[in-house]
Amino acid sequence: MDALTDVPGIRVGHAHRTGPGALTGTTVVLTAEGGAVAAVDVRGGGPGTRETDALDPRNLVQRVEAVVLTGGSAFGLDAASGVMAWLEDSGRGFRVGPDPAQVVPVVPAAALFDLGRGGDWRARPDAALGREAAEAAAGEDVGAPVAQGNVGAGTGAVIGGLKGGVGTASVVLPSGTTVAALTVVNAAGSAADPATGILYGRAFEGVAVEAPGRERHEAAQKRLAEAREESAKRSAASVRPPLNTTLVVVATDAALTRAQAQKLAGTAHDGLARSVRPVHLLHDGDTVFTLATGDRPLVAEDVFGDAATLLAAGAVNEILAAGADVVTRAVVKAVLAAEPVDGPGGVFPSYGELYG
Repeated sequence: MDALTDVPGIRVGHAHRTGPGALTGTTVVLTAEGGAVAAVDVRGGGPGTRETDALDPRNLVQRVEAVVLTGGSAFGLDAASGVMAWLEDSGRGFRVGPDPAQVVPVVPAAALFDLGRGGDWRARPDAALGREAAEAAAGEDVGAPVAQGNVGAGTGAVIGGLKGGVGTASVVLPSGTTVAALTVVNAAGSAADPATGILYGRAFEGVAVEAPGRERHEAAQKRLAEAREESAKRSAASVRPPLNTTLVVVATDAALTRAQAQKLAGTAHDGLARSVRPVHLLHDGDTVFTLATGDRPLVAEDVFGDAATLLAAGAVNEILAAGADVVTRAVVKAVLAAEPVDGPGGVFPSYGELYG
């Protein structure tokens, strides 16, 4: 499916609000029961996160059952409470007592800024929306396609004045290991080169990309400038400079340690640096989570000692490189899948609307 759900056991659910004044949502990445090894790397200067300290390799909890990506800035982190409640009702989480129902679900979450983009500053995700997204994820078949564009946490996403959204991509390495990413693209920077209109990330796809014609590019730039000017008259422009954040989940079926998973979260940020410019600003909260299900060992069971160490390091390097690659492609797919929005919170044309 070229999606995060190509990693066996991973499901994705979206929930959003697009009624009067609302343009926001939540996306839940749900693991198979028993969880996955998780890590995080935060590089934006204005993050809104929850339970990220629990993912430090030095700390107690080894596996998590879900990751929440949400709109609503810090207010939207309340969506994680709904996911936590759903997991508790399902008996899933860190077991703290003799009764199987005595669990504390650890639910890492990160929020992007989309306040006011629908017109109503107080329209934001809450616990009920988080639970809805968790239920949607649980209801998906294993390996199901993932909706992209203006869905879930990408409902109110904007990048450089263009409509952003959700994108996903995956790759199967020669070893058979799957590495996949889901991005929610919402950045102060841009995904497109202002000189040519070509998406930055397309330079890393290994195929020749033809630049839009001069007339089309000039018309697109004019339309984008007009949209920004119009948005300045509406509620979404009440925050200056704009506040943003791009959120990412990278998953693999490899048996990574927590330290290796954290390294993957770090190198996956390279995919953002390739496809969004500038990135990791003070007004972004760019955050990458990783999930490793552990279904595929890094080396064969009959390899030991230094040979095993060297082979494992080589296998991890392939996964690290692939993580950055799938993030780059997922950003491109998010921008291409996004649909334009014209509402009380602002005018946000899509890349497809401007360039076809």
